[in-house]
Amino acid sequence: MKRMVISFLTATLIAGCAAPQQGGPSPEHGFNTFGQGIGHLILSPFMIVAGLLEGVSTVPYFISSDLHEMNRAMVEANAQVDLERTYEYAYQEKIQDVPASGDTGKVFRHLSAATVHFQRVLKGYGVEEYDRYILTGIRTADREGYTLYAVVYRPEAVVQVREGGTTRTLEPRDFDYYKPILRDANGRPMDVIIDWAGVPRTTIRTQKGQAILMTIASNSVLVNRRSDDYWAVEKRWVEGEFEDIVVERKRYLDKRMGVNT
Repeated sequence: MKRMVISFLTATLIAGCAAPQQGGPSPEHGFNTFGQGIGHLILSPFMIVAGLLEGVSTVPYFISSDLHEMNRAMVEANAQVDLERTYEYAYQEKIQDVPASGDTGKVFRHLSAATVHFQRVLKGYGVEEYDRYILTGIRTADREGYTLYAVVYRPEAVVQVREGGTTRTLEPRDFDYYKPILRDANGRPMDVIIDWAGVPRTTIRTQKGQAILMTIASNSVLVNRRSDDYWAVEKRWVEGEFEDIVVERKRYLDKRMGVNT
């Protein structure tokens, strides 16, 4: 990880001296173009390192990349998790047999299936309690085309929550199980937020997008990432500020990743 950070800092200095890129999306239109990927980016170990350091919010930056080129860049960047292992562990596919599109006909439709695939990757890397890590989503802006995803560590396999004046038991088969849980019915802290991203749904509809999400999410787990700001973001998202959150995050990431907009 130290080598990754050093590479990131060095590349940041280089990027700061580079000539401005032309034709990039403007911040004002970032909300609309984010989900289509950022086609003018040149894939490099620097971009991969930056993406891994910033977490799953960077998935849209890589969605237009050639799968094999991105995997090679991950290897060059000494990434702890690469796409080759994701395809091997999650899909039982050898990456040399996977087309550049990343599509082998295995796309999950629900977060329950996404979590099963994600946990396979973590298990492959030897993560303890791999089955306590869950992919969750807040779907209040789905009609507008955006979902708030979070990678969480949940210490309990079955959780009791309070809804109104009643207590409800949530298990992995329940839809609401795949929403972040701040506290259980007894008021005890529950989910630890590892990482989060408010992104267009189109980003995660393809197998490649899902594989990139799982790869970066797995890296966030392995480096012990924490995102304690999530709960404030979720509140804003549910209250209808999802557009602002997506645009704010994109502007921040553009600066961190050396993207001129």
